[in-house]
Amino acid sequence: MTNDLIYRGAVELAGLLRSREVSAAEVLEAHLEQIDKLNPLINAVVTLDEEGARAAAAEADRKIVAGEPVGPLHGLPISFKDTANTAGMRTTFGHPQFRDYVPAENDLHVQRILDAGAIRVGKTNVPEFAAGSHTFNRVFGATRNPYDPGKSAGGSSGGAAAALAAGFQPIADGSDMGGSLRNPASFCNVVGLRPTPGMVPNTDGNNVFFPLGVAGPMGRTAADAALLFSAMTGASSDDPHSVFLPEAGSPATEPSPADFAGLRIAFAPTLGGRIPVDREVLDVIEPQAAALAALGAHVELDCPDLDGSERVFRVLRAAAFDSMWGEQLAAEPDAFNHFLAGNIREGSLLSGRDVVRAEEGMTRLIRKAAEFFGRYDLVIAPASQVVPFDVDLEYPTEIEGQQLQTYLDWMRAPYLFTPLGLPALSVPAGFTPAGLPVGLQMVGARGSDARLLRLASAFEKISSCSSVRPQGAAVL
Repeated sequence: MTNDLIYRGAVELAGLLRSREVSAAEVLEAHLEQIDKLNPLINAVVTLDEEGARAAAAEADRKIVAGEPVGPLHGLPISFKDTANTAGMRTTFGHPQFRDYVPAENDLHVQRILDAGAIRVGKTNVPEFAAGSHTFNRVFGATRNPYDPGKSAGGSSGGAAAALAAGFQPIADGSDMGGSLRNPASFCNVVGLRPTPGMVPNTDGNNVFFPLGVAGPMGRTAADAALLFSAMTGASSDDPHSVFLPEAGSPATEPSPADFAGLRIAFAPTLGGRIPVDREVLDVIEPQAAALAALGAHVELDCPDLDGSERVFRVLRAAAFDSMWGEQLAAEPDAFNHFLAGNIREGSLLSGRDVVRAEEGMTRLIRKAAEFFGRYDLVIAPASQVVPFDVDLEYPTEIEGQQLQTYLDWMRAPYLFTPLGLPALSVPAGFTPAGLPVGLQMVGARGSDARLLRLASAFEKISSCSSVRPQGAAVL
């Protein structure tokens, strides 16, 4: 029964809990057993509160028995990303300075998830201050990929993605600036949605006007991610940009491959020649583009205008890093890892004019994207330029013979879309001959998050790989 419960979907588990076919205590114990068995190898969950989780599960069961109203996530276990503040539970941000930091309050999205009935179990691993798409830090070390423990789980929501893939929890929260929800989803064969900015209010960061970083949901399927997303969204008076809401109500019909018939799809395998992509990645996503065309979609090689997106992303990111950590770096030169320190120093060299011009460039990109989605319904592209790489590497230094200069260069597939202000997700698309997962990035028009999740759910019926479970960890 334990193995059966840990890989039941969140939507199904939520129904079983409400109907009292299983108890929250049973669901929790199944997941705790899996964590105990595999987390020493995977290192996805870095803080664990079994006693607190058991008490919360007991209360969840009491409410069901008493017939009290319950939320959509009632009884579902979750460990939160270790960059999200959790009241009374250690939050380290992957940095030694915060090794013992315990916040007094929850971040808004954490509180909303708990208010929806989820059971807090612990925290999931991140890179230092979530900078980079490979999860390792000086506090907890590296998170390993459940499909091959010798490989990276991606990042920065790498602990979250690995926890999903390994059966530690049915839903996970994450955040995304340059691909931190999309890259680990690709590496771990799960779904990660970067929402339209404003869908999940930005009430916890230092700068409510910073447009690049968002919180979002992860699940083993798009339906599970959508369930979590429904609890995270909604306007907040603390964020003047939180104006978008998901489409109300349930879809009239189940998502189906027929949903792609007649859609206008732009296929951008190399983002219009802007990025190198591993042949193994293209070997997975190119047949999927052909499969969509066979269903009646109008698939064309095309890409939104991304000219200048590179500079916009890097300037605004570096400026934000300098604002957050520049003074500390000046006082403590060894406080940060070398590539994060380099980004902070880049920010210190920027002028106000540089930042405003980057914002003007982002404005142009957003307007051009709106024009592009007047002609297309969907963009499909790689979620990552590479397949999961050796866990001991800091980052890939070469793709298809092209040398990479910085630790950000291999992450362009997701981050070039970030300044466009669009919803984007990674959905499982297939595997390499060695059994490593590859995700397909889907990008929709601004505010089309619910439709994007529906299309991802329909795509899962075509790719048929969301249900493929890890063998690398499961056999140990």
